Amino acid sequence: MLLFDTLNITGILVGAGAFFSIAIGRYITIKAEYYFTKKFWVGFLIIGLIFIILSLILESFIVSSISGILGFTFLWGIGEIIEQEKRVEKGWFPKNPKRGKKIK
Repeated sequence: MLLFDTLNITGILVGAGAFFSIAIGRYITIKAEYYFTKKFWVGFLIIGLIFIILSLILESFIVSSISGILGFTFLWGIGEIIEQEKRVEKGWFPKNPKRGKKIK
């Protein structure tokens, strides 16, 4: 039992946070381009900066680390949402059928 009392799980928790941050960032990028076009990059910028500022304020090492990872994931998403539009044009992802229709 002594071994389990001395284990430090901080790295595993931060690693899991990074893993889920990347997965969530990928999903949000695809959905944001589908519903809002690549113009939503501004939203990614704002959300990313909010998480980075939060990481500077939060006292918990684990929560601060995961917040920083989320912040930089959203900043990375700015480039990815622009690339996602190109992937849609290539037919790799579905295009929103409601986009581009003129409203009478």
